[in-house]
Amino acid sequence: MRKNDKVICNCCGRAIREEAAVPREEFLHVEKTWGYFSEKDGEKQEFDVCEACYDEWVQGFLIPAKIHEATELL
Repeated sequence: MRKNDKVICNCCGRAIREEAAVPREEFLHVEKTWGYFSEKDGEKQEFDVCEACYDEWVQGFLIPAKIHEATELL
């Protein structure tokens, strides 16, 4: 959630730490436009989740998220 140009975690309500208006910690931003086969057809939803809330959220998944190592290309 954006509030006064700050990123706020929609789960816990904590502000994502910033310096000079640049986020200084990671968070997940999700945007979803629901389609015809959904009860939410025509809605666009978005939210932000801090890393701690993300970790708690995915621990509850029945099928774990796939994890791949991301490396920089030289």
